Amino acid sequence: MRIRKAVFPVAGLGTRFLPATKAMPKEMLPIVDKPLIQYAVEEALNSGIQEIIFVTGRSKRALEDHFDHSCELEHTLMARNKDILLKELHMLVPQSGTIIYTRQNEPLGLGHAIWCARHIVGNEPFAVLLADDLMKSQKPVLAQMMSEFDKLQSSMVSVIEVDSKDTAKYGILDADPLNGNLTKIRGLVEKPSPETAPSNLAIIGRYILTPEIFDLLENKEVGAGGEIQITDAMARLLSSQSIYGCGFEGTRFDCGTKAGFQMANLAYAMDRPEMKAQLMPFIRSLID
Repeated sequence: MRIRKAVFPVAGLGTRFLPATKAMPKEMLPIVDKPLIQYAVEEALNSGIQEIIFVTGRSKRALEDHFDHSCELEHTLMARNKDILLKELHMLVPQSGTIIYTRQNEPLGLGHAIWCARHIVGNEPFAVLLADDLMKSQKPVLAQMMSEFDKLQSSMVSVIEVDSKDTAKYGILDADPLNGNLTKIRGLVEKPSPETAPSNLAIIGRYILTPEIFDLLENKEVGAGGEIQITDAMARLLSSQSIYGCGFEGTRFDCGTKAGFQMANLAYAMDRPEMKAQLMPFIRSLID
C-alpha cells in the first residue's frame, strides 16, 4: 500500500512563543516569508501526499484561512499588476478536497491528536508531520521515508542522534546504530533520563504509521507528562509488527525552540542572494 494521507497535529497552544502566539497559531510563525506550516504542507505534497488532515483546536482560524482564497487581497494584487505575488498566493491553495479539518477538543497529547484523525484516515497507512520540525533537504524527508516504506511496508519514524544529556527531551529508540539509514527498533521510551536511555537515537517529527496504531490509542493510556503519547502506543505495536528508525539526508531545525527558530530563519535567509548580501556584513559586525 502507498501513503496517500498525512496528519498534521496543529492544536497546540504554542506557549513557548508567548506573547507572539497569544492570538496567532505557532504554526503561522514565519521563516523568512512563509509560515512554518506551509513548509510542512509543501513537503507532504511534494512527496506525493494527496490528502492533508489538520487536527486543529481553538484559535486556529488564521491557519485555515492561509490555505484558502482571499478575494479582496487577490483583487488588489491584480489591480496593481502584482502578477508574481498573485501567482504565489494561488499556489498556496490546494485543489478543493485536498485539505480536511478535524478538532482536538482537549489538549491530551500527540497520541490523542493522531487518534482524532482515525475516521478520516481509515484503514490505510498514513504519515504524520509535526510542523515544529522544519526539514531542509534536496529530496523531501517524507519522500525519503516513503521510499523505504514502499520496500518494508512497516511503520517507521525519522531519527537523529542527539547528545546523551538531551535524551529527556525526546522519544528514544532501543535499537542498534543506523545501518545505512535504517535500524530495526526493539523498543521505544518517552523522554528517558540520560542514565536510563537505551540509546541516543531520538524520534523527530516525521512518522509513517499503520492503521493498527488507532486501536492502541483508543485505550487512551496516559504516559509521560500526563499525556497520551504516540511513543507508548508504538512501543505496544512492536509486539505485533516491526517498526524502523529511518535516518535522512538534510538538516532539521527544531522550531519549537526560540534558538532553533532563529537558526532556521537565518539558514533560509542565507539561501537568498539578495538577503545574504545584506545579512553578512551585519552578522560580521555582531561577531567582531
